[in-house]
Amino acid sequence: MSQIALYTWIGFAIFLAAMFALGFISMKRTKSVRDFAIGGGNLGPYVLGLSFAATYLSAATFLGYPGWSHDWGLSNLWLFLAMIGGGPIGVLMVAKKVRRLNNGQKSLSLPDWLGDFYNSDLLRVGTGLILLFNIFYIAAQFVAGARIFEYLLGMSYQGGLIFIAVIVVLYVFGGGAFADIYTDAVQAVMMAAAGVFIFISGIVVFWKGSIQATFSGISGKLAGQDVNLIQAFNPDSAHFSSLSLVTGAIVIQWAFASAPHLFNKVLGLKSEKDLGKMILTYVITAALSVLVLFGGIYSRAALGDNVAAPDLALMEYAVYAFPAVIVALLGVVVLAAAMSTTDGLFVSISTVFANDIFLKVLVKRGIVKVSDAKAEKIALQISRLSVPIIGLLAYLIVLKPPAYMGDIMWIGISGIAAGTMGPILHAVYARRKASARAAELSMVIGLLSYLILYFGGIVPSTMAAGAVSTFIGIAVITVLAPILKEKQPQTSQRLEKVYNIK
Repeated sequence: MSQIALYTWIGFAIFLAAMFALGFISMKRTKSVRDFAIGGGNLGPYVLGLSFAATYLSAATFLGYPGWSHDWGLSNLWLFLAMIGGGPIGVLMVAKKVRRLNNGQKSLSLPDWLGDFYNSDLLRVGTGLILLFNIFYIAAQFVAGARIFEYLLGMSYQGGLIFIAVIVVLYVFGGGAFADIYTDAVQAVMMAAAGVFIFISGIVVFWKGSIQATFSGISGKLAGQDVNLIQAFNPDSAHFSSLSLVTGAIVIQWAFASAPHLFNKVLGLKSEKDLGKMILTYVITAALSVLVLFGGIYSRAALGDNVAAPDLALMEYAVYAFPAVIVALLGVVVLAAAMSTTDGLFVSISTVFANDIFLKVLVKRGIVKVSDAKAEKIALQISRLSVPIIGLLAYLIVLKPPAYMGDIMWIGISGIAAGTMGPILHAVYARRKASARAAELSMVIGLLSYLILYFGGIVPSTMAAGAVSTFIGIAVITVLAPILKEKQPQTSQRLEKVYNIK
């Protein structure tokens, strides 16, 4: 066994022991579907801010995005602006008002929140089904884990895929949101430290006497291979070949800030006054972590186009620049990044089946007739049993490794944003609440427009297609809200009615 493989096994074993210990403790604290979904709604700002950052970033930040940097060069640094600009703006625009509204609604997820706000089971179930797009996101994280096991431990891709899937499924099956959030906090610290380390390492490896000379030397190495690698807009890039595509990337990152597995974090905050602390913690952690984008640029400068796959560019650079123990540690960080996002995604999707469909529709409407106590027990069982099914579907999607794991991930994110941002933003900012029908049509038309634009080949970039479709969904509810009116109480009275029913 090579030194890298030995150190990776040791590091991963220690990491898994710590994660499963936290998961076991979390399982003991998980008594209801509310605990499973949002940790009981009693979590602090710093742990949630770290968890938000870890879930927002994912393994794509450490494998997929450096792979884009390797293939597309400096143009991929637009992604830094999109993630650190668009994402926080989205959180600031939505989080506080959503959290305040939920003080009364007590919703557990995005579909639950929208269904309660608009008093629409169609919106609740429809949004829940849209969340199944997140299976693509989970699949991308499985790819990251499989790539690491393949590259550092000598496993086959399929063997690594099974290994990472089983680990995450077992882990989330027990602990739910408690396991997700507390372990994410640990993983976020690891990711931020790794991002800073990678950025500084390139300055050391390529040092030319000054910072300016060093980066000029890196740019020269890139230009010597392909002049497009140093262009602001690389014509070979799927996402950053023009200003319009860059704008699309910023917009979809803004929309991504309200993604369901992130939305759950906001609902889990104990006190609204701590929201600022949570957001600041997230922004600082994310900014440090995203510095890892430079790893792909360093890889291209050092190794040229001679890497096993774009998604492995960062690891190839690590093998080139660092001793075996550092390479192994970086591999563990990537695995942590994959798990930190995947467990949150599992929780958000399983909550759809347990809470949004079973409790809020089937039980509430009397389709399934059981006592409240029995319903809660069944819902928790549904949450847990849905986890292995979701894992199997994600596994099947990536049995054949994709060219770029980042593209697989954004299929899911863009579809969800297109179908949900219209109703979310109108709920938060409109003076008058739209009718349920207007919100439902925004959901349907936004999603259909994305399916047509991207899968029809009209807009080849997943990010840009998602951004355009998101705007379409927002436009639909804006136009239809004053047209499709219905007789209903004022918002506060109507929400009060909903609370009393609960």
